[in-house]
Amino acid sequence: MKKTTSRNGFTLIELIIVMVILGIMAAVAVPRYLDSIANAEESAEDAVISAVRNGLKQYANNALVDGGRATWPTDPFSALSEKPAGHTEDGDLANEDGEWTFIDNLDGTGQITHQRADNSRYTWDYNSGTQDGDDAAIGSLGNRTPVGVE
Repeated sequence: MKKTTSRNGFTLIELIIVMVILGIMAAVAVPRYLDSIANAEESAEDAVISAVRNGLKQYANNALVDGGRATWPTDPFSALSEKPAGHTEDGDLANEDGEWTFIDNLDGTGQITHQRADNSRYTWDYNSGTQDGDDAAIGSLGNRTPVGVE
């Protein structure tokens, strides 16, 4: 009677080749994944800022109908019927993931701030405009600016 030996399992070289292939796949996939996260957060920021812009337009229209003068509020988030997720009123630069804040300079200007999940922060300059007198005018909302980058 002849004994037959069966070979079960994988050789070391086969395992190493599989690990190399998985490593190459991970090296390609991880940067693409991180880019998609950054793009998603940028799109979410754009959606919030668009809502703020539209809220400010509606606020100005309501002020024009009610008081005869189109004005913007001191805090741009007060023009929204629903605040964005993560909104706080601490008046400081956003310092938690997903946090939205408004820093009031107490002169009709300020900054909207947001912190992303990767701890990068962005601001938008806000000016409520001139609210009284004959030269009253609505303000402006600036573009996204990274914090700490000059």
